[in-house]
Amino acid sequence: MIDDTYDLIVVGGGAAGLASASAGAAAGRRVLLVEHSGRIGGTTALSGGMIWIPNNHKIHETGLHDDADAARRYIEQTVPGAHSDPRMRAFLRHGDAAIRYLEAHTQLKLRPVQRYPDYYPDLPGATAGGRVLEPIPFDGCELGPDFALLRDPLPEFMLFGGMMISREDIPKLRRFAKSPRAAWDVLKLVGRYALQRRRAHRGTSLVLGNALAARLFKSARTLGVTISLNTIVTRLVIVGDRVTGLHLRIGGESRIVHARAVVLATGGISHDAALRALFVPEEAGHRSATANAHAPRGGVRLAMAVGAALSPPSHDVDDALAFWVPVSCWRRDDGTQAMFPHTVTDRAKPGLIAVNQQGKRFVNEAVSYHEFVRAQLRESNDATCAWLICDRRFLWKYGLGKVRPFALSTRREIASGYLRQARTLAALAHQIGVPPAAFQETVERFNAGARAGRDDEFGRGANIYQRHLGDADHQPNPCVAPIEHGPFYAVAVFPGDLGMAAGLMTDEHARVLRADGTPIEGLYACGNDMHSVMNGAYPGPGITLGPALVFGVIAAQHALGYKLSV
Repeated sequence: MIDDTYDLIVVGGGAAGLASASAGAAAGRRVLLVEHSGRIGGTTALSGGMIWIPNNHKIHETGLHDDADAARRYIEQTVPGAHSDPRMRAFLRHGDAAIRYLEAHTQLKLRPVQRYPDYYPDLPGATAGGRVLEPIPFDGCELGPDFALLRDPLPEFMLFGGMMISREDIPKLRRFAKSPRAAWDVLKLVGRYALQRRRAHRGTSLVLGNALAARLFKSARTLGVTISLNTIVTRLVIVGDRVTGLHLRIGGESRIVHARAVVLATGGISHDAALRALFVPEEAGHRSATANAHAPRGGVRLAMAVGAALSPPSHDVDDALAFWVPVSCWRRDDGTQAMFPHTVTDRAKPGLIAVNQQGKRFVNEAVSYHEFVRAQLRESNDATCAWLICDRRFLWKYGLGKVRPFALSTRREIASGYLRQARTLAALAHQIGVPPAAFQETVERFNAGARAGRDDEFGRGANIYQRHLGDADHQPNPCVAPIEHGPFYAVAVFPGDLGMAAGLMTDEHARVLRADGTPIEGLYACGNDMHSVMNGAYPGPGITLGPALVFGVIAAQHALGYKLSV
């Protein structure tokens, strides 16, 4: 049961919304969080959980170095307009303080990822690690009955129907048959999971974004945030020039709830085809790796109805306001559309290339997922479908998309058309509809250098970011190996997004702005509902969740009139 009046209402149960609600409640205010679905966690619960905070205090605890000047230099080279954006200055100035505040007053616990380079590591100011933080694993049993209300990860990213895998677990699984220590660690992991399944619908050892969402969910509950699930916001209440609450629909009942301020954190416009089309090239299509296609009217639409300004439209590839990722697509057994985001598990590993519809390589496959799709979109309009190509040895060791490593059978994936298989390169070319002669020449030219650990065309493996995503056990180049052991395989990948950078225009306090630049009093936006401070750029891992947490805290403290205090 919810009351008629609160100090703060937050719309959306992902990281941004949970952080804002928890920050408000930690200051002793009465907070209501409304979520349209029946589960908490939003996109965060499906994500890798990385949080990019330059010059954070934890990086110095590891012996690595970062400072405000280095962060500013790197940001200004990678993010358009960063030097004149007061919101970026606020992010850099308050980022670490916001994380300190959340760790001091909530269940959030983070640790630095010491080896995870920025995505453009050769630029001045870049770091080899430490700017990105990750949640410390969390025991879902601490949520009690609320564990059933936490959004599950994508099934394709779990083993045995419900076991989450951390970044540290992947090399152990790969070395299972070679290392007694790795085998023992994997057996303990599986044994623990088997015990957990006796009392829960999935494993309760939570990592990545699911751990982040769980920690913030636990925090909101502990701090007394009122959480209303299955609650639809139909419109904002506005009195004069100020937002004073929400019109809600809960079941069949409509009601009005008032508040000092409203924070919108509904996940952005990825699921809104009409709005999304304003910010991406037409050939990009409409594929979001994380958005809920059945989500109701989002926060952006609600704010626009009361005069809020949206990001300036752009259809140019280099100015598109999306956070890109290549995705492969299929139908699950229940008929739902599924998409696998090819972020870090396969593209940079040795023994894979990507080809366009002409059967030619078009990109260094080990660049960031964002840059991969930008290169894909720069191709002619009929080349937005690209193919990831590998051989038998690669598929067994690393997997490909939804095909997991060490898969004993790929019959279902082949039968469905998701995975293409052929005994020869020429036969594979016919299967995927590319010119056989050009395709074979592409592979042969790649193999000639790859046998010596070189990529003569694109220089794959040339920087620390690419090598980090490769296979350190493969030498001399962790990103390059020949493709020569049939049968050969292919999976189609398309431009997709991990969220939109376009959203509501806001100021440095996260207040939503009108077209004339004046704030709409009482209305705030954070997470993907706000126009990203990254302005369509992707300088490092966690550049969506980092600002989401920071501006969630900033919105709460400004709306409620208090300052951060650790």
